[in-house]
Amino acid sequence: MGHGFALFAGTAPEVIRASALEAEALGYSSFWVNHPGGTDGLVALAVAAGETRRLEIGIGVIPLHTRGPASIAQGVRANALPLDRLLLGVGSANPGALRRVREGIAELRSQLPVRLIVAALGPQMCRLAGEVADGVLFNWLTPEHARRSAEWVRAGAVAAGRQPPKIFAYVRVALGSAARDRLLEEGARYAAIPAYADHFGRMGVKPVETAVAAPSSDALTLGLGKWQGAVDEIVLRAITGQDTVEENVALLRAAKPSH
Repeated sequence: MGHGFALFAGTAPEVIRASALEAEALGYSSFWVNHPGGTDGLVALAVAAGETRRLEIGIGVIPLHTRGPASIAQGVRANALPLDRLLLGVGSANPGALRRVREGIAELRSQLPVRLIVAALGPQMCRLAGEVADGVLFNWLTPEHARRSAEWVRAGAVAAGRQPPKIFAYVRVALGSAARDRLLEEGARYAAIPAYADHFGRMGVKPVETAVAAPSSDALTLGLGKWQGAVDEIVLRAITGQDTVEENVALLRAAKPSH
């Protein structure tokens, strides 16, 4: 099982730069940022791309209901992102999410020779991801639900007569009490979003129960071990107390993949 590492796109460039360098040195498979409303994740990802040579670089994810495929393709080119290493994640909110994602993936394929990743929560989007995407990105879920969701993805691939896409899962990780407090705040924000409220309801868990909030490195390793075999790659979405270089490097080292 691969290990990726993910930061908030609005994190200071020096933190992104140092974290990407450390992730590559420690043998992580990928480095990701998100694409929040006020920050262009493609710009943040270019910072990581410029500091690394081997890491796959991912954006998880650009919402197609706010930014169209032509604009996304233009952004990829404008930031000179390396197409051979890029994992280009997209998703969409309802209504019309399935149609928008299907059409968006088709248009992006016609414009960019990159691997396309679909963000999926529910059964229908998981099946669609299996049908059209090169990868699927889960978010805020337990290892048990990830296994169930992976079955939906594989069913979509089988129905389309193609190989299943690679399955990634954002797993929020928090080391120490200050980081745990911020994790709880972020979980509450997501739980207020209707699609995520439904998602947590399907699983019957609170947001924090999908994360690994650990008081020590050993406890962090133990928590991440529960994900073994659930997906192809876990992407550790870093939650730290102050978003410093030191905190993120410590988290990278504590959770580093074993080879």
